[in-house]
Amino acid sequence: MSLPLTKKDLMIVNMGPQHPSMHGVLRLIVTLDGEDVIDCEPILGYLHRGMEKIAENRTIIQYLPYVTRWVYLATMFTEAITVNAPEFLENIQIPQRASYIRVIMLELSRIASHLLWLGPFMVDLGAQTPFFYIFRERELIYDLFEAATGMRMMHNYFCIGGVAADLPYGWIDKCLDFCDYFLRGVVEYQQLITQNPIFLERVEGVGFISGEEAVNWGLSGPMLRASGIQWDLRKVDPYESYNQFDWKVQWQKEGDSLARYLVRVGEMSESIKIIQQAIEKIPGGPYENLEVRRFKKEKNSEWNDFEYKFLGKKPSPNFELSRQELYVRVEAPKGELGIYLVGDDSLFPWRWKIRPPGFINLQILPQLVKKMKLADIMTILGSIDIIMGEVDR
Repeated sequence: MSLPLTKKDLMIVNMGPQHPSMHGVLRLIVTLDGEDVIDCEPILGYLHRGMEKIAENRTIIQYLPYVTRWVYLATMFTEAITVNAPEFLENIQIPQRASYIRVIMLELSRIASHLLWLGPFMVDLGAQTPFFYIFRERELIYDLFEAATGMRMMHNYFCIGGVAADLPYGWIDKCLDFCDYFLRGVVEYQQLITQNPIFLERVEGVGFISGEEAVNWGLSGPMLRASGIQWDLRKVDPYESYNQFDWKVQWQKEGDSLARYLVRVGEMSESIKIIQQAIEKIPGGPYENLEVRRFKKEKNSEWNDFEYKFLGKKPSPNFELSRQELYVRVEAPKGELGIYLVGDDSLFPWRWKIRPPGFINLQILPQLVKKMKLADIMTILGSIDIIMGEVDR
């Protein structure tokens, strides 16, 4: 840590890892001259659980229940990238209905993630009311998740070749009711927050990032789009069936904390648009590619044995990952979530490297908080939107 030689009586303060505004177990070593921030050093690793090494010692199907613990507020995205990687590696086709169901679930998860960013962000700035409002809508999303998957947070719903179960009777109507209700909720948030003079005083011009800086630092998601870069993987590198829907990339050019707030609030409305279109166009047919269960199996293998056909307990299908490598990515709520996968003709991945958006976006924090006030650290860190589960892995 470099300290200026001309300053005297500098104070070094620990923020975290137990501080409620650290959004997890992040520790900041902050060097202060009065209220002015001279230097800031993030300390990571308090939530490291070896997620990548666990993946390399499990089959994909054994590993799927683990992945929701990376980003426990946007769990559908971690499941999506985990099944997308072997699907692309082995060129597994997904039924159209399954792809539409995935899009609906992903966008609901995006809204839930942005809601649980908005509430704590406002608490960081001293506003309590929005924190209670966001849970009202978020609980409705979790009710929909529970009806479709059986679980509220850790779903284990995506599977290789489709989804684990079809949507239950009446679920689509409930989802449409939620969409209509939530659009009114977004208007309520904007009336309550966007023009509030105290809020604007705390966020306007704070944590400025230019478009060039955002690209050079490798930022993604709302952090990148708030700096004037219209980059959204759902448009530039489409996956699932996003290219069949009409929606707009949300972006701002100011590059400050207010711009990042506006991008995320705008994205929630766009997600509702995508969900409504997906529900309107959702086709019939299977929700899972059952052929994947016979993947790379010989004709007269154990799949045709008496034990497999007639015994109640059937083992999960395992298949070998080809000797090749690829990088797969999705547009998660916090940015580009990617997996670098290397197979070597075995059941386990030879290499499983996670590219978490929070970890990459957090790099720029020391630069943003220097020469700012101590109270601005909360605003800037909150606007980055990190989850330590994915940062530390």
